[in-house]
Amino acid sequence: MTAAPSDPLSILVVDDETIVRESLGAWFREEGHRVEMAESGAVALRRVAEQRFDLAVIDVKMPNMDGMELQARLAEAVPDLTVIVMTAYASVQTAVQALKAGAYDYLVKPFDPEDLSRLVRRVAETRSLRRENQLLKQSLDAAAPSGEIVAESAAMRGVLASIAQVAPTDATVLVLGRSGTGKELVARALHAASPRRYGPLVAVHCGALAEGVLESELFGHEKGAFTGAAQHHKGKFEQADGGTIFLDEIGDVSPRVQVELLRVLEEKKVTRVGGKQAIPVDFRVVAATNRDLRALVEAEKFREDLWWRLNVVTITIPPLSERPEDVVPLARHFLARLRRSMNVREMDFAPDALEAIRAHTWPGNVRELLNAVERAVVLGTPPLLRAHDLPIPSALARAVPAGPAAAAAPAPAAAPATPAEVRTLADLERWHVARVLEETGWNVSKAASVLDVDRGTLYHKIQKFGLAKPAHAT
Repeated sequence: MTAAPSDPLSILVVDDETIVRESLGAWFREEGHRVEMAESGAVALRRVAEQRFDLAVIDVKMPNMDGMELQARLAEAVPDLTVIVMTAYASVQTAVQALKAGAYDYLVKPFDPEDLSRLVRRVAETRSLRRENQLLKQSLDAAAPSGEIVAESAAMRGVLASIAQVAPTDATVLVLGRSGTGKELVARALHAASPRRYGPLVAVHCGALAEGVLESELFGHEKGAFTGAAQHHKGKFEQADGGTIFLDEIGDVSPRVQVELLRVLEEKKVTRVGGKQAIPVDFRVVAATNRDLRALVEAEKFREDLWWRLNVVTITIPPLSERPEDVVPLARHFLARLRRSMNVREMDFAPDALEAIRAHTWPGNVRELLNAVERAVVLGTPPLLRAHDLPIPSALARAVPAGPAAAAAPAPAAAPATPAEVRTLADLERWHVARVLEETGWNVSKAASVLDVDRGTLYHKIQKFGLAKPAHAT
């Protein structure tokens, strides 16, 4: 026998011959495995009921309960147990019967210990890979982005219900919604909840690529197909084999690419640019657009047959203005995520910030909300984010005085301009210095510490920016 394996097994040896049991036990222990022995099938069943085993090595020829019956009963009792059978009768029929019943492999007595050692190492490697695969699947399941979809409103709960209903199928899904509503997040949730979740999810932004580039990206190209094609290239459909392809902004695809796209969707075969061979590909399609495809069809800018091919199941994401119940929960969700990524221990929204978040209509939808929260986290001062940290009009109204007088004089430090107003780096620096001074009650030492400058530098900036200590600051 050879060196001990890195992943020792718990092995049950079942044989009615003492010398065989003891020899096998000694060999396995030499390699670092944990070994228990049983002289009969009945004893073996008691052993597996008492403890867990990775591998059972069982003799076929035993009194009362032979190895074939024991194998069947072990399969019922411990479905994930690996079984190797031993037989003194070099019968192909016996070996085939054992393999058909689920045995991992078989050995014919007498056998070389090295053969047994190699076989057991393969079992250890197979079980190790199986465990790694299970852990990977668990990690992928835990990371499934459906949990990223905040759904307090009835409309978004309906979106989640649609995802749960259609995800297990291979039906093509068309996701509709305004820019920034989270269409790609829905596509990822559909993939994560589908049987294809362990395959690739390949996203293509169809509106961001020129016609020729998009054609090559989607379908691939052969070497020499065009100038610069130095080698063959797999397209996104081939890359998505066994998984899902997400075609974002499908409404921007040119008429020529629409023809090729329809052919690929119908035939499930891809012909690379410059190639002649049709390559079979297994994929599921999720498409998305913020445009009215029906109107584009009527205007003869989008093929009606392609529209019908894509419009099998439609999921529509309402704009954030139509689901105000989701706004604050989404903001808190983004804040928690940003705190983790930036390693910020304490930070929350002040009441005036929450009021500003509720009051805004969010024309940029979820993307605008995320950007606003991220900007506030970067420029705000823990532990509370204030309304003036948010680059939104309702916060601006509270932070900047209105009227000609306000325009004629610089904003006081107690109410600095927000980043939404700044036009230069100097403006941004003035805003940040004034806000820190306000938050620290114009305690210059504390403000200098927050800004990571010395007191002299801070006094210079106060003079440079024309900042004045307000009367209420002590």
